Amino acid sequence: MFLSWISSWVALALGIGLAVLLGNPYEGRTSNLTKQLLKISVVAIGFGYPITAISELSVSSFYFVVIFILIALLLGFIIGKILKVERRTADLITSGTSICGASAIAAIASSIRANEKQLSIALGTVFILSASSLLFFPMIGNYLKLTQEQFGLWAGLSIHDTASAIGAAIDFDQFFNQDISEKVATIIKLSKVIFIVPLVFLGAFLYKEGNKNLSIPYFIVFFLLAMFLNSNFPEFNGFSFIKLAGKKGLQISLFLIGTNLSFNNLRAIGFRPFLHGLLLWLAISISSLIAILLYF
Repeated sequence: MFLSWISSWVALALGIGLAVLLGNPYEGRTSNLTKQLLKISVVAIGFGYPITAISELSVSSFYFVVIFILIALLLGFIIGKILKVERRTADLITSGTSICGASAIAAIASSIRANEKQLSIALGTVFILSASSLLFFPMIGNYLKLTQEQFGLWAGLSIHDTASAIGAAIDFDQFFNQDISEKVATIIKLSKVIFIVPLVFLGAFLYKEGNKNLSIPYFIVFFLLAMFLNSNFPEFNGFSFIKLAGKKGLQISLFLIGTNLSFNNLRAIGFRPFLHGLLLWLAISISSLIAILLYF
């Protein structure tokens, strides 16, 4: 696929650009294919994340992870209500902000039965903000003279996407002679990935329809199995290839999602979902930075 070499946000932007400029004669028909590909991609990405990563966290860092996930979920709900953002869209943006960007959104989307338009809005919002973090966080960290441990913790807590958080930490480490920020940010993001599991089941419960039985998102079981295999067979080099394939599958899914976001749908989005994501991101970024400065 020609998308195999590009980043996730570019894949989404290309899909949207195609829909806006040329239109999509198959709009909506790729829905089932996209949803299945998203699930498979999330499981494949799980092969790159060891469950044992959480054991490398200090007790205080673990508390910070849990506290700020809960704060993000609560604030996301409140801001979404105040701005009157469509419920599923708000929940997707909140999930991506609180956990790990696109991977969390893709996982949660299946359990809450989000459609492609809702996915596109949430992913676009998170990608823009995550890319902004990658640019501005190292400059802010250097200006405030954060230590490498402080910056790694801040990036892991506040930057949506795992790749962007690690990328920002790598950029910040250039001011020093060690890669401490990168290691801390990686551990924080990997530990946050584990919280996808309870969030997926919570979403399935909250969006349970009427008297129907709870729809169990079985793919998340395979996600856990993938992480378990990574932890127990760290010497197997094939896991990195599977994770890479999962990321590329996610990018192809994002392109397909983007092609279903026509000009009319884009015009109907409005500014409120983006404002929701922006306010939530600023609240988490500022509050976590203050807490890190006070306690680390």
